[in-house]
Amino acid sequence: MFVNYPDMDEYASLPAEMFEVCADSSDAEEIARPSTTYWHDVWQRFRRDPLALAGLMVILAMALMAVFIPMFSPYTYSGMNLTAINQGPSLAHPCGTDQMGRDIFIRIMYGARISLTIGVVAAAINFLIGVIYGGLSGYIGGRTDMIMMRIVDILSSLPSLLYIVLIMLLFGSNVLSVVLALCFTSWIGTARVVRSEVMHLKHSEYVLASRLAGGRTWHLLVSHLIPNAMGPIIVSTAFLIPSAIFSEAFLSFLGIGIQAPMASWGSLANDAIPMMLSEPYQIFFPVLAICITMFSFNFIGDGLRDALDPRLKK
Repeated sequence: MFVNYPDMDEYASLPAEMFEVCADSSDAEEIARPSTTYWHDVWQRFRRDPLALAGLMVILAMALMAVFIPMFSPYTYSGMNLTAINQGPSLAHPCGTDQMGRDIFIRIMYGARISLTIGVVAAAINFLIGVIYGGLSGYIGGRTDMIMMRIVDILSSLPSLLYIVLIMLLFGSNVLSVVLALCFTSWIGTARVVRSEVMHLKHSEYVLASRLAGGRTWHLLVSHLIPNAMGPIIVSTAFLIPSAIFSEAFLSFLGIGIQAPMASWGSLANDAIPMMLSEPYQIFFPVLAICITMFSFNFIGDGLRDALDPRLKK
């Protein structure tokens, strides 16, 4: 079979305007889109979630207000003014005053310091314990993993109120005892997440290559396994913060948490119970602060979960 190719001389006689360069060889190696890192992509996806971004802005604004407003306010969390008892919201007192003439807004700002600090510190401690415990359990496996997980099951089966009351009796009702009570078993969820991720990743090719190269257990966990499992860990930690804040507020509301003269949102709500019918604003504003904080952290956690999921990458 013969193919008749066209004579190139026929094309040479045609005018040059009939031909157009399809591509410039000098741009063949040009990158159409700049390369980005994984965390940059996470931030871009997080920014596209309006609820998550709004929650982050609310938490940052609340933290800044809790730090700076009490520094410049003429009122203190324990300062009493018997001539301004049970005054409703006004320009001088945006959230009103309580039955001792104390400014509720400033007490809410001081309560934000305690509640946010307890939530962040408890989440950080739970993160550290859960990552170490779950990472070792998932990587070592075998009988060690079985024993460690049975210990977790025993701890999770204990009534939380029982050991909380025992810790309060031993250390008193203060910030340290509340943090210890919240950290006693709250790390269990994080440990289970880390264990599951480590058991899935430890058979990957890069982990086996590092092990053959002489990598030890701690090096493999810190350099390879934990960083690649950081997405679910961050999401789990983000949901620990509102849980710790609500638990602290619940304990203080029951009267076994933060005690006077210190102020937390739960203790403020507890102090306002006798005036709930006659002066409802005294309990409304502390409860509103708890609700706004809980919703904001939950929105942030949902946004992080969606942003860290590589299957949602666009």
